[in-house]
Amino acid sequence: MLARLARACYHRRRFVVLGWIGLLIVAIVAGGALKGAWSTSGRLPGTDSQKAYDLLKAEFPGRAGEDGAFVFADASADPAAVATFLAKAAAVNGVTSVQQPPELAPDGRVAQSAFTLATGDDARTKAAVTELKNLAKPLQGHGDVAFASRWFDVQTMPSSEGLGLLAAVVVLLVAFGSVVAMGLPIITALLGIGIGVSLISVLARFMSTPEFTPQVASMIGLGVGIDYALFIVSRYRDALARLRPPEEAVVEALTTAGRAVLFAGCTVMISVLGMLLMGLNFLYGLAVGTSIAVLVAVGAALTLLPALLGFLGFNVDKLSIHRKRKGASTRISLWTRWADFVQAHPKPIAAIGFVVLASASIPVFSLHLGSSDAGNNPAGTTTKTAYDLTASGFGAGSNGPMLIVADTAGSAGSASSKAALASVAKALRSTPGVVTVTDFIGSPSGKGAIATLVPSTGPQSTATETLVHHLRNDVLPSATAGTGIAVHVGGQTASGIDFSSMVGQRLPIFIGAVLLLSFLLLLMVFRSVLVPLKAVLMNLLSIGAAYGVMVAVFQWGWLGSVVGVTGGPIEAWAPMMLFAIVFGLSMDYEVFLLSAVKEEYDATHDNAHAVSAGLALTARLITAAALIMVCVFGTFVLSDLRALKLIGLGLAVAVAVDATIVRCVLVPATMELLGEANWWLPRWLDRILPHLAVEAPAERVPALAPASSPVGSDGSSDDADPDAERVGAGQR
Repeated sequence: MLARLARACYHRRRFVVLGWIGLLIVAIVAGGALKGAWSTSGRLPGTDSQKAYDLLKAEFPGRAGEDGAFVFADASADPAAVATFLAKAAAVNGVTSVQQPPELAPDGRVAQSAFTLATGDDARTKAAVTELKNLAKPLQGHGDVAFASRWFDVQTMPSSEGLGLLAAVVVLLVAFGSVVAMGLPIITALLGIGIGVSLISVLARFMSTPEFTPQVASMIGLGVGIDYALFIVSRYRDALARLRPPEEAVVEALTTAGRAVLFAGCTVMISVLGMLLMGLNFLYGLAVGTSIAVLVAVGAALTLLPALLGFLGFNVDKLSIHRKRKGASTRISLWTRWADFVQAHPKPIAAIGFVVLASASIPVFSLHLGSSDAGNNPAGTTTKTAYDLTASGFGAGSNGPMLIVADTAGSAGSASSKAALASVAKALRSTPGVVTVTDFIGSPSGKGAIATLVPSTGPQSTATETLVHHLRNDVLPSATAGTGIAVHVGGQTASGIDFSSMVGQRLPIFIGAVLLLSFLLLLMVFRSVLVPLKAVLMNLLSIGAAYGVMVAVFQWGWLGSVVGVTGGPIEAWAPMMLFAIVFGLSMDYEVFLLSAVKEEYDATHDNAHAVSAGLALTARLITAAALIMVCVFGTFVLSDLRALKLIGLGLAVAVAVDATIVRCVLVPATMELLGEANWWLPRWLDRILPHLAVEAPAERVPALAPASSPVGSDGSSDDADPDAERVGAGQR
């Protein structure tokens, strides 16, 4: 199948290239004409905070938006100016409620006024934020106002795509030594990103899609697009170095590296689509959108790239930056020597690699899922200032007030409802960990009531989480027994706790499903039980190490000053997102490595030789691909946003660990220790498993020259590698 596809794309290369350009144009036009609205919030079905929100929206529509607060550094400096500001703020389109007059702290200086922003229309909300900032300018030096709301965060994000492309250009130039060869992965990746992001805009019209989906999809699309093209172009250049005609070189590249690309892309999509199992609707668009980007990258690698190679032929190595080297017959590949060293000392090397990764994973046992708050924002930002002023004037818990929402529709009557609500408020006030509870305010319909509770601890404290569960499980059921009233604990703090609980409960299901599906796919591809099992376990080790680094830096605060963060909980979505992305990318590298090993093993049935040859042939490319990924992900650490720093560092560490310790140390060492058992597959299982080998190469040519060898226009190689000949001949 892939051979026919390769020949078709080679012979009809003009139509293929024009077709991809046409698809890009159509996608851009569709993305502009059918663009949907990004989702900025999501439901938490079945949670107590969601019930509180639904009741709030029905009975108190003005309070059902996103809560925030104006915090005044010194309200006594100009009370009239403060009052004027609040009156004007209440009239801003998109602001549904403003607390007037403001609440004054015991120190008589700091004051705060709660407000609510309407949700559902981002443009209106952003316009309201801009207008509120302008209204606050006269207060500078006269009480100064800070804003406690995520909408007022100054979110700076470096151009990850731009910096990632720059890093890719440098790495590819070093890897290929040719400007032309370097340009092929860049072209296919950019075209794929353009199509993928445009299609995601259309997806947002039909599916709940977070606003950061294009950035995530671009990041992943750029990485896998360059990776896939890197491996195919390298195999094509290897074939040319052995004097194969360009058409046959294209066929060989697609039936070997292209086959690995196809299966690697499937593993990435399986991993990312596993997020659908989380049951959180606002993640659906993210999962599908990222999968679209990967699918487009695979399609471009398997069709557009062969067409472009058809135009270039032997000129793929034009504009070489390497000097021609003579006497290369005495040069020995670094990776071949490393492979031989690992195979000579497999036990100590495997033990060292395992100890390093296990040690790095230890902090995972202290993982605390939660939500960072404005207290973790950079100093000097308005949200950080508001947070600190509120904590100093009213106490830490004032930064995370909770909404107590009562459903009084089932109570006997108005008088009994008021008495029952007063009893509930009294019970809440007497609960340890509660500072204040306002009196309940009834809704116009009389079917609902609302009160505000302020805890003694901050929103990201474990004590606050314990308090929420205690209120829901013990205090409120006891206080409302026999009254016919249902009381729910809501607000941003409670919603964050519920989100963390949901993710924590469903994360094992998600991880288990992805592991199982990936194992089954690799089982069918490599016809082995131990190889896919080992791949899954190794990938878990690299992800565990990444989790451990995240906990140490972002939760414990180790090296926090270097990264620019303070200690706090790990964002609840981060482990899920990191696992989905990193597991897929790790399996990419695993598939590329094992495909080369399996190809050698099928030809020689010598496990030791196959492992050594597979590592020697792919390690340099895997390292180059991983370096590009690390650079792309590492740019996220430059952001001001803690959440982006978190996911950027986690991804960079995971990919770096996987491409070095796992792929170049643990995998060859363990495969050497297992020997022929690597390829064990029970006969009964072999009979029932479908064969997913897309197509084996029609003619196996084992002597694989290094991709860094410049190939002249006449097909001759200026830098032949004796290691390739030694590997192909099966010499040890």
